[in-house]
Amino acid sequence: MAKVSPGEFVNQVQTEAKKIVWPTGRETMMTGVMVVIMTTLLGLFFFGIDTFFGAIVQWLLGVAAGRA
Repeated sequence: MAKVSPGEFVNQVQTEAKKIVWPTGRETMMTGVMVVIMTTLLGLFFFGIDTFFGAIVQWLLGVAAGRA
């Protein structure tokens, strides 16, 4: 790996920074809305799965205790 002087390094960083394309405000807002929607859906899905398996475990424990 070639050694680069601090000045050349700063120039390279500035050159690369100029290539960055930042998202527009609309793109940022849409991405944020999608994140909220997807996390809500996943939260509801896992809540349902957890409730379902919790009920099964409670039923099995009841059967094992002889209360079914």
